[in-house]
Amino acid sequence: MVSVLWQGVWYRYLTNVLDPQRLSARQVCELYRRRWRIEDACALTKRVVDVAYVWTGSTKAVPLQIYATLIVYAVLLTICQQVAQVLGEPLERISVEMVCRALYHYSRAVERGACDDLVSFLAEHAKLLGIIKRWRKPHRERQQLESIIWGDP
Repeated sequence: MVSVLWQGVWYRYLTNVLDPQRLSARQVCELYRRRWRIEDACALTKRVVDVAYVWTGSTKAVPLQIYATLIVYAVLLTICQQVAQVLGEPLERISVEMVCRALYHYSRAVERGACDDLVSFLAEHAKLLGIIKRWRKPHRERQQLESIIWGDP
């Protein structure tokens, strides 16, 4: 059990990983915090790929849509992670939606013969394409609280 005091409230998380070298208390808390990312994945993919409504009489359509959503989102997250590494930014600052929308611009650049590497194209044009999210007040406050709790410099 991992217990963390956050803004005057104790949160307790259970894990079956007992070695803190493999999974630290901070990592356990981050994993629990991100547990609803599947909901984000579905909402974003439905909105951006425009598959909010699928009309079908087949019982196999729903699982297929779920699998397709997960695959698209996994690919997008992989691209976002690579762009974040190139830019030296945390993954949370990379907009998955804007990366998805930027794929159109990348395809046009490929057609013109202007580039052939997706990640370098996105990193090079990150500001123009709006890929990096601005630090807003809630982000700064959360970062300050995390540094107090975890002792970050």
